[in-house]
Amino acid sequence: MALVLAISACYISIEKTASPFIYDDVSNIPFREVGLVLGTSKRLVNGAPNPYLYNRLYAARTLYLRGKVKYLLLSGDNHSKFYNEPMDMKKLLVKMGVPEEAIVLDYAGFRTLDSVVRCKKVFGQEQFTIISQPFHNKRAIYLARNFGAEAIAFNAKDVSLPIGFKVQAREILARVKAVIDLHITNAQPKFLGAQIQIAQK
Repeated sequence: MALVLAISACYISIEKTASPFIYDDVSNIPFREVGLVLGTSKRLVNGAPNPYLYNRLYAARTLYLRGKVKYLLLSGDNHSKFYNEPMDMKKLLVKMGVPEEAIVLDYAGFRTLDSVVRCKKVFGQEQFTIISQPFHNKRAIYLARNFGAEAIAFNAKDVSLPIGFKVQAREILARVKAVIDLHITNAQPKFLGAQIQIAQK
């Protein structure tokens, strides 16, 4: 019972903290210089295109074309020459009509915490728009704001069952991990490094 209560407390805390900063309607979201697109794999385990990624990229494209962001920072895992989430996202966005000069790559976004903290500390953004699915955006906002960033988020289209069930189930534990990272272990990004000026990339 205590474990269930602890997990519920983590989940509810993130919901309450993040909800005021989440937007579904592109007309209502304020302008931010940078939209941070959180990465994921291009394909599912069965080889099919990953709808989470494509929906995030469509949302990012919409924000850019509507003038709600000026640059798109694509943050993801690049742990080998055979796996490169930021470059995969860039290629797809360019095909969707987003100009290369509006795209910036962050190759060290190994997890959500790394991506949001690096956006603030490495890429110098105090205010930015996170772009992902609703469940992911809430955790990302919780992390970003606890690190002092004035982040908001735009919801990409979610994914229905059965594909979405496993991801949503994992999110319960991911939220517990986020609370532990922030308030118990004081987790930090794997890499930081020198600051990068997005407008002068």
